[in-house]
Amino acid sequence: MDLFEKKFSESMSSKVSLLNRITHYVVNRKGKQMRPMFVFLIAKMTGDGQVNERTYRGASVIELIHTATLVHDDVVDDSDRRRGFFSLNALWKNKIAVLVGDYLLSKGLLLSIDNGDFDLLRIISVAVREMSEGELLQIEKARRLDITEEVYFEIIRQKTATLIAACCAMGARSVMASDEEVEKMRKFGELIGTAFQIKDDLFDYGNEHIGKPTGIDIKEQKMTLPLIYALNNASPKESKWLINSVKNHNKDKQRVKEVIAFVKENGGLDYAVVKMKEYQQQALQLLETYPDSEYKESLILMVNYVIARKK
Repeated sequence: MDLFEKKFSESMSSKVSLLNRITHYVVNRKGKQMRPMFVFLIAKMTGDGQVNERTYRGASVIELIHTATLVHDDVVDDSDRRRGFFSLNALWKNKIAVLVGDYLLSKGLLLSIDNGDFDLLRIISVAVREMSEGELLQIEKARRLDITEEVYFEIIRQKTATLIAACCAMGARSVMASDEEVEKMRKFGELIGTAFQIKDDLFDYGNEHIGKPTGIDIKEQKMTLPLIYALNNASPKESKWLINSVKNHNKDKQRVKEVIAFVKENGGLDYAVVKMKEYQQQALQLLETYPDSEYKESLILMVNYVIARKK
């Protein structure tokens, strides 16, 4: 990871001092860095413990694209904080934030093109397309709040799981694993990415110290799994009250508290936890065919961390 961070910083460099100042700010406020870890661990597990320059480039591309999407997300959501720090748009305004996001995106694509990593480029390009589609599907559904569990899982598969799936496919592909193995690792990433998003949804109902305040999804009219379950199992009267609350009273703190209490009392959280653990178990099953190694052990730890984390 130390060597990766050095290479990643180099991959961001520009002749424009303003850009360098901003990207330096971004690099120094990094998150958990789970995505590059997945790239390296999968590469080592599927490639006899070895990584190569392609693996480092693959991890850098993923992190560049991921950072670009976060910068753009903050503009879309009009958010002024990210991981406890000011977001780029809060410090440098939307126009600069959008341009920086575009710059990071193009840097990621060129890193692959300049080195002839067209197989890796294909993996990440599919992920970017799906992430955009997932975000737009969510916006479309938020307007009418007519989201089913099936649509919810499609949204989070595209929005969140697809990038972690790309990390895992990228790791395997970087060490020239077979097509079957690359697909298996992509599926592994998709499963764990889905569990990761359900865990994030659960944070919206918790009281623990986390990166976002409680009830934020309700305020943003996002239909999450606990809420969908509660809606599907509510009486017509309760259902009408819930939809009205989310649609028209989502800024009313007391009403949001009542919605959270209703979802908890009607088994929404318990149901989401069961679903999350199902995805976790399916992901762990895909690792069973691999011989024991420190890389496999680390991946198991990461899978378990995803659902046990506190923020």
